[in-house]
Amino acid sequence: MFNGRVLIITGAGVSAESGIPTFRGKDGYWRNLDPTKLATPKAFARDPNLVWDWYCERRQRIRKAQPNPAHRAIANLGLQADEFLLVTQNVDDLHLRAGLPAEKIVQIHGDIFMTRCSRCEFRRYEHEQEHDDGSLPKCQECGEYMRPGVVWFGEQLDAAKIEIVENFMRGGDCDLVIVAGTSALFGYVIDWALRARGQAGQLIEVNPEETSLSQFATKSFLEPAGIALPRLVNGLLSNVSP
Repeated sequence: MFNGRVLIITGAGVSAESGIPTFRGKDGYWRNLDPTKLATPKAFARDPNLVWDWYCERRQRIRKAQPNPAHRAIANLGLQADEFLLVTQNVDDLHLRAGLPAEKIVQIHGDIFMTRCSRCEFRRYEHEQEHDDGSLPKCQECGEYMRPGVVWFGEQLDAAKIEIVENFMRGGDCDLVIVAGTSALFGYVIDWALRARGQAGQLIEVNPEETSLSQFATKSFLEPAGIALPRLVNGLLSNVSP
């Protein structure tokens, strides 16, 4: 067991080790197109078929991917900590499939397997591959085009999900904060990490390269998450200093 409160924040680097390309990496390009130009409301308005083709291929790739040692280590810690919350920037389901309960996960950038209406509140979860006949999915409530249930560039984070994180923060300072596989380019990553640790908590960063968060970390592991996290978690659960 781990006696204490734990907050973990994960980014694309964790899922990249399962073969899911990052947006900004050289392997992230799709049909020679920049994903950061596809994941926008403007791109969807201009060519919804192209955007859906890309997301359907991403869904298919994620379905074939498997959780890696980093996902399993996080799930192990999550099941043994007194209080635990994972905030992930990843829209895949690999943390869930690694065994971490859904109530301990906040997908702050949304869920790629959720399809929602671009106008009203209707949404549904896609269990199987869809969009195979070339037609665009339409809302059964209002008839507008459906879109992937993710946060696109230029959009606001889901206020309800932010509130889940803030509620966890209000529960008290964390004994341990781990930030893994993210370049920490989004300001909320640093804000939540620093606020959660309070005055005395550990802040551990796991990332192959230094980031803007590194200067605040009590410990940094300049390694892939799949290598560092299993060792780190094993040490924590064995009461060995990381």
